[in-house]
Amino acid sequence: MKLLVKLIWNGAGYAGYQAQNDDASPKPSIQRTLTAAFSEGFGFPCRVTGCSRTDAGVHALGFCAAIEPSEAREDWLRIPVGRVHRAMRRFLPPDIAIAGEAAVPDDFHPRYSAVGKEYVYRMNDAPWDDPFSAGTSWHLPRPLPPDGVERMNRAAAYFVGRRDFSSFMAAGSKITDAVRCVTALNVTRMGREITLTVSADGFLYHMVRILAGTLADCAWGSIEPEDMASILEARDRTRAGRTAPAHGLYLARVAYDPPIQWICE
Repeated sequence: MKLLVKLIWNGAGYAGYQAQNDDASPKPSIQRTLTAAFSEGFGFPCRVTGCSRTDAGVHALGFCAAIEPSEAREDWLRIPVGRVHRAMRRFLPPDIAIAGEAAVPDDFHPRYSAVGKEYVYRMNDAPWDDPFSAGTSWHLPRPLPPDGVERMNRAAAYFVGRRDFSSFMAAGSKITDAVRCVTALNVTRMGREITLTVSADGFLYHMVRILAGTLADCAWGSIEPEDMASILEARDRTRAGRTAPAHGLYLARVAYDPPIQWICE
């Protein structure tokens, strides 16, 4: 048995999820931080396997990670599932929290068992600096025009369905199959906050950030919504718009079949 946890974190202080040589980076990785915390909390070395890699500065609202002993142990999980988060509070830093728990079988993999993911990208177009959104949303270089969100949604409609997203993949990526199925993509506004929400069966490197940057360019009029069809067809990164900064991106949800019955008491 493995323990699956749903995690929330503010990624501002981390060099992304994937464990790396933290001595070479001024910021630690999420994976190393979690591994140290769970190993100390349970009293023996633990292995932490995540559902995805995330870039430095990216946040999480529903990142899933499997926890298990590094070596086989009988009845290792002595804390009731649903209450692990209480025991782990003293070992986790204040910018990482457990928001759900579930027991899963040994053959469950948080990445390869997933059937879909949802990302949120947050923007703010206030003409003033907002100290409460610094580091957690993209402060746009200038406000969107009155029809900006409408233009973004017109463009977003071109991405729904099974498409080749080569034009929305970071240059230099080694992925050879860039076809992904986007099930939903929409942009909403509440006051000065603009939120892009996208769901798909998988994502390419920087795909959501390039989508967000391209839709922002579309809102300002440097790209027309109707250009999305030809940009997709070109399969050329240089045809799409800018790459939005990492600190506006959140991994919001990971979908599994059957759905995970989360417990958090």
